[in-house]
Order: sequence, then structure tokens, then C-alpha cells
Amino acid sequence: MTKLAIISPGDMECLLKHLGFGRKRQLGSHIFYGHSDGRCTTIPFHQGEDLGRGLIRKILRDIKLNPEDYERLRQNYL
Repeated sequence: MTKLAIISPGDMECLLKHLGFGRKRQLGSHIFYGHSDGRCTTIPFHQGEDLGRGLIRKILRDIKLNPEDYERLRQNYL
């Protein structure tokens, strides 16, 4: 199992947009993203905080992306 790289919520948003996700709604500091095929996830945007590995894993499960593809996308697009 690979150790996931920690990224900021803004960088995760860029990856989601690259994958075809769009903002659906916002509740406080949490922004909900959805895809036309029905996949959805939530990203918390807290001032000065990066996303933890557990939360990144949860987001990857929500969007059905494996950790290897995540690392490849992160290195190519960020």
C-alpha cells in the first residue's frame, strides 16, 4: 500500500475538475462536487489546513479512483 501525498483542498479541487467533477453546492466550508455519472464527494476548505491521508483515501473511494492513478494525476497536473 502506497503512502498518499498530502495536498491542499485547492489542489484536490483542480484534480476533481480535471476528472469532470463540478461544484454542486456549499454548506459552510464544505463544498460538494458531483459528476454526470452520479459519483459525488465533499471537500472541506479550512483555512491553512491540508487534507489528511484518511480524508484523501475517502475522497478517492467516493470518486472511484485508485491511489496509483491519484499519484500519477497529482504529479502530472499539479
